[in-house]
Amino acid sequence: MRKWTGFCLAISLLITAFFILPIHAQAGIYDNVIRLHVLANSDSEEDQALKLKVRDAVLAYTQELLCDEVSLEKAQQELALALPEITQIAKKTLREHGAKDNVYVTLDKEEYPRRSYEAAALPAGEYLSLRVMIGEAEGQNWWCVLFPSMCLSAASEDQKSACLSAGLTEEQYRLITETEGTRYKLRFKIVELAERFFD
Repeated sequence: MRKWTGFCLAISLLITAFFILPIHAQAGIYDNVIRLHVLANSDSEEDQALKLKVRDAVLAYTQELLCDEVSLEKAQQELALALPEITQIAKKTLREHGAKDNVYVTLDKEEYPRRSYEAAALPAGEYLSLRVMIGEAEGQNWWCVLFPSMCLSAASEDQKSACLSAGLTEEQYRLITETEGTRYKLRFKIVELAERFFD
């Protein structure tokens, strides 16, 4: 009886999702963004401050690097080629502030929980991620959407244009920027429940 109740609940969720959730649109989000993930050495006040210094230096470089890119594939290629330079920039920033920690930078798929940042929110899932790991990388982390650029400002017309040019649809853009609406939070939750049921 309990299994039957669970099955009926799952079917109800999927039917609800069919009407209020653009499942294909949400899946497209995973395929059209690159996230930046900066991990601090520890949770000490000093290491957290250093994390932000490294973040700023990496963003300054990558924003310029990717400013003319309109496809994820091209952006990925540029970042892959620039990994040694990004590593050096992060190390130099640390040295300038008296830190001797090592830095390890990767560009690979990474699993993220559902997260919010300023005016944007993204569903849980696997994303291409530029990871900047400082020292032991055991401190609180910082993340944003590196491509299309959503790291430095809240939702705006320029940001919207960049996102649409990068391959996101209007619905996907609304899904990740209209974070105050319970409709979008519900959509994220339904997809996560559906994924657990079918896994």
